[in-house]
Amino acid sequence: MSVRRREVLGLLAGAGALPAFGSGVVGAQGVPSASSFSFQRIGGGAFPLADYRGRPVLIVNTATQCGFAGQFATLEQLWQRYRERGLMLIAVPSNDFGGQEPLEGAAIAEAARQSHGATFPFAEKTAVKGPDAHPFYRWAAAQRPTEAPRWNFHKYLVGRSGELIGGYSSMTDPVGPQLVRAIGQELQAG
Repeated sequence: MSVRRREVLGLLAGAGALPAFGSGVVGAQGVPSASSFSFQRIGGGAFPLADYRGRPVLIVNTATQCGFAGQFATLEQLWQRYRERGLMLIAVPSNDFGGQEPLEGAAIAEAARQSHGATFPFAEKTAVKGPDAHPFYRWAAAQRPTEAPRWNFHKYLVGRSGELIGGYSSMTDPVGPQLVRAIGQELQAG
């Protein structure tokens, strides 16, 4: 059995233990797409990724006390540059790496706004690694195991049709050429 087939079968077998995917959007090979998942908004409501189908979505696990927290400012630059062209950016606060997100709820977004000018949307704090990881993060890790988050400010780019374009490490500058090029290609694809 191929590694890819084992990943897909493992993902599907584990799906029964996952919360509902939401919209049930399935990719061409019968595997759920990113559009199948939803994050909880700070303050209530949801970010169903299916609402952003046709647009690239950048999902970034964040932590206000991390040494990479300066990326809130460069993520804001990216957001201001590309949101009118269709980019959606969602910050997903997590305390998984070094316990660097001590805040809860709206205090997280407020701290990022005050310290770094972040105005992009924030999800509720959630796990992004391990067995308690949010279903999106488990799906993404199964899709691209070598690109799974290893620290705060890991970035996943979801394409216009819900496919996972890539994972980018904490070291990837949000306004650097690698990520900007990938976002630009997705924006031009429409």
